[in-house]
This record gives sequence, C-alpha cells and structure tokens, in this order.
Amino acid sequence: MKSDFDEKNIFGRGKENTEYAAFFTGRSYLNPLTTPQAGKPFFANVTFEAGCRNNWHIHHAREGGGQILLCIAGEGWYREWGKEARSLKAGDVVEIPPEVKHWHGAKKNCPFSHIAVEVPGKDAYNEWLEPVTDDEYDALPPCRADN
Repeated sequence: MKSDFDEKNIFGRGKENTEYAAFFTGRSYLNPLTTPQAGKPFFANVTFEAGCRNNWHIHHAREGGGQILLCIAGEGWYREWGKEARSLKAGDVVEIPPEVKHWHGAKKNCPFSHIAVEVPGKDAYNEWLEPVTDDEYDALPPCRADN
C-alpha cells in the first residue's frame, strides 16, 4: 500500500540517487522525466527522504542557464547564500538564476519531492560545494503538524 506522500508524488521516486550521493546529506531518489538534449530543458523528479538535503551548489552558465523547482509533494527548504531559508510545499515554484549559490531539500521530519528543471545555457555546468552544516539545518523548523 502506498503512503500518502507516495500518492501525492505523482511522478514517482525513481531509483536511489547513487550517482550524486556524494553531494547530498541523507538519501535521495532521481526519476528522469525527459532525456537530456543540448539546448532543451531537462526535467527530473527528485525525492528527498526526511532530513535529506543537497550541498550548496551553483548552476553556472555564460548565457541562459539556472534551474526551476516545481514542488509537488511533502515539505522542503530552499536557501540562497546570505538569505533566509524559504519553506516549500506542493504548488510552490522556485526560479534559481545562474551563478546563485544555494541548496534545497526536505524538512527534518517529512519527505519532499520537486521537479528540477535544468534551464539550457551556454557553457552550463553545476559546481558542487560544501555540505549544509547540521547546525544550520537543525535550526530550521520541522514540517507542519498536519502534514
């Protein structure tokens, strides 16, 4: 029987995200929804187990680029360097310009899924940086009680 979260996560968890596990604290899953093609956006459902988040990172591009997050299930966080963390829930959209240091992931006590859209760009690539510290992450509040 599927959990309530899995019912809401309509694009499915996919496979454990072992290829990028070094850049995550906790366990994540990746379900590619399109095939990567030069000059076209790439869509993938990323599911974070409760407490999972990715490292700080930057989407570099000489022109274009960046990332869009379409939140579909659970609750999570998005944070840009030097700014307060933004609470995320299903239906939220985050537009991440290129060259912005940021991280995203699940809240402490619930899973989270978003569709990650890689915006095409000239000479686009991701730079993975340091992990989000436990102190920084643990200072953020948990999910709402009704989740």
